[in-house]
Amino acid sequence: MLLVLPALPARAAEVDGMFGQGRTQYSLGIGNAYAFDNTYFVIGASASYYVLDGLGVGLSMENWSGGDPAITKVSPFAQYVFYQMPQVQPYVGGFYRHTAIAGLPGINSVGARGGIFIASGSNSSVSVGLVHESYLDCDAAIYRACSATYSDISITFGF
Repeated sequence: MLLVLPALPARAAEVDGMFGQGRTQYSLGIGNAYAFDNTYFVIGASASYYVLDGLGVGLSMENWSGGDPAITKVSPFAQYVFYQMPQVQPYVGGFYRHTAIAGLPGINSVGARGGIFIASGSNSSVSVGLVHESYLDCDAAIYRACSATYSDISITFGF
């Protein structure tokens, strides 16, 4: 599939769409997560800017509440969306993340993600994908695991 994508002609409406150069996107995420023998309510938001057609850079933040210790995550990221596809656009990306954990030293991580955006309107889409995250300088005695793979689902609004 990746070999065929460069051969597809890009239509102006697609480039001018949600993933066109100069566009801004906002994403919201709500869900549950499990860490430190606690279940957390997670709310997250991100903003991104498309520096080139299909190539976005941004910043996201998550707040984990309802468990102890409290957790906050901040992540700069980059992603490429294969915008040439009309209704379902695959994406790949990478990120760096700093996680602040109340009462524990913060920890940094790097990761990769991939999935699909499904158009839900002219300026909105739903994304579904997978993330793999590896923690840097991780002490497994404190954090139990030094890498994780998890699902990633969000609603994105483009302007």
